[in-house]
Amino acid sequence: MKSRAARQTNKVFGYYIEISRGAADRAPESYIRKQTLVNAERFITPEMKEYETLVLNAEERIKEIEMRLFREVCAELAKAAHKILTTARAIAELDVLSALGEAAALGGYTKPEVHEGSELEIHEGRHPVVEQLLKSDRYIPNDVIFEKGEVVRIITGPNMSGKSTYLRQTALITLMAQMGSFVPAASAKIGLVDRIFTRIGAQDEIHAGQSTFMVEMVEAANILHHATSRSLLILDEIGRGTSTYDGLSIAWGIIEYIHNHPQLRAKTLFATHYHELTQLADLLPGIRNYNVAVSEADNKVVFLHKIIAGGADRSYGIHVAQLAGLPAPVIQRANEIMAELEKTSGRAVKINPQAAQQAALFPETSPLLDELMGLDVNALSPIEALNRVFEWQKKFAK
Repeated sequence: MKSRAARQTNKVFGYYIEISRGAADRAPESYIRKQTLVNAERFITPEMKEYETLVLNAEERIKEIEMRLFREVCAELAKAAHKILTTARAIAELDVLSALGEAAALGGYTKPEVHEGSELEIHEGRHPVVEQLLKSDRYIPNDVIFEKGEVVRIITGPNMSGKSTYLRQTALITLMAQMGSFVPAASAKIGLVDRIFTRIGAQDEIHAGQSTFMVEMVEAANILHHATSRSLLILDEIGRGTSTYDGLSIAWGIIEYIHNHPQLRAKTLFATHYHELTQLADLLPGIRNYNVAVSEADNKVVFLHKIIAGGADRSYGIHVAQLAGLPAPVIQRANEIMAELEKTSGRAVKINPQAAQQAALFPETSPLLDELMGLDVNALSPIEALNRVFEWQKKFAK
């Protein structure tokens, strides 16, 4: 009968020799029985315990050596910490400068003139990100030239026309110039600013119990409390989160405060849909009106993305809705309602209950309507007329 023995280990006994029950009586006298199982016996030997002690001590010794070597390396690095940090800072600075240089070379940026005055003069400025996203279209550059005494620039124009991009590019160009970068513009002269304050976009903070309008007002309050005459303010659609008259009144008050406060009078770009605010240019000397140029022909609107002097007289919101793909009956009805509102100065419009049905019966583009328009009724015989109606029923009634 062959003896079956195997050296094994576990967390309780450490290393041991396991011999089957049938061969256990032939185990050497030096084997020390440690555990009896149903089908086997487990033994240990003095030599095995010595080996186990060496192995366990070796693991602890390895950890000690690793920790000692680690501390020695740290100590050596600490001696050269100043040199390493200096080198790291130099490499980081080179990395930043090379990235800015590469962006300037690839994007056709120019060197701005930064001075301690209050001038803000950007010729043919561009948005450094948006222009990279335009693959087939050419980016339309815009000037930002604050005249002497100009404080607030009120910018009106339709949605999707480029007002927000214009505001953002002005802030980015100012920031890039002050950090030592070339800027995406034909030329730029920029006075130092202490901070750039922005109120662009809004998100509900439901978890904090704050609505979109509340967030907007908190941010606006922070700007008015902390801005100085050296600041640049970028304000987009202030007051849009509440009723028309409330929003208009708040926006009006904010513009007056920025313009009239002796310690404020910060250069401000204020984009809005409240066309009533353009009246402020006639009342306050430091306010100028600008709008986004629009080309309108054959009842179609093309946004030129060019900022020009003067205030916009329309918002073109219905045209934007049409571009977005709203159904033709909705667009047609919206035009009718707008015409009625303009006639009644914004008072309630009497609703025609048949208006929606009439609009849906013959939409702007209808194959049936096209065929009717091209049909010579006088030339049809009775049987031909009946056949044509039958064809239309089969074709369009479904």
